[in-house]
Amino acid sequence: MDTDGNGACAGPPQRPDADPTAETAVAAEALVSLWTRASRNGIPQLSPLQLRALLVARAVPHINLGALAEQVDVAPSAASRLCDRLEAAGLLRRDPAPTSGRKIELSLTRQGDHALRALSAQRAQALNNVLGHMSSASREELLRGLQAFTTAAHALGLVTTATA
Repeated sequence: MDTDGNGACAGPPQRPDADPTAETAVAAEALVSLWTRASRNGIPQLSPLQLRALLVARAVPHINLGALAEQVDVAPSAASRLCDRLEAAGLLRRDPAPTSGRKIELSLTRQGDHALRALSAQRAQALNNVLGHMSSASREELLRGLQAFTTAAHALGLVTTATA
């Protein structure tokens, strides 16, 4: 195993003709694979859309169904069915809005919050395992790059903040 002298993996060699977009895509695939693998071990098993809905419900307490549909980019009818499944699993609760009997507010249940906390812990463990094989300088460089990427993606309106 090639290391940087500190016992950490040195990673692939840098090529002067490297395509930054292609290399970023390869790195993103590795991160998505790690993230997905950690998510598969979760109890209960959640689809990416179910997970996104729970994350939005946690980030925006008492969100209504229409706003949730917009946040997860599905039609209101699909969001309603999604909430049916999450409610049946005990992860989400629907309550009448105090200001309008016609509107419904969505909230995480204790079980839903626990599921997100467990998933977050699993993901953190998976990340820490990989980060532990990197040098301190590489970890700092990665963090700076990811922070810059996140800032740019937010500025372009391509992502919202809702994390496990």
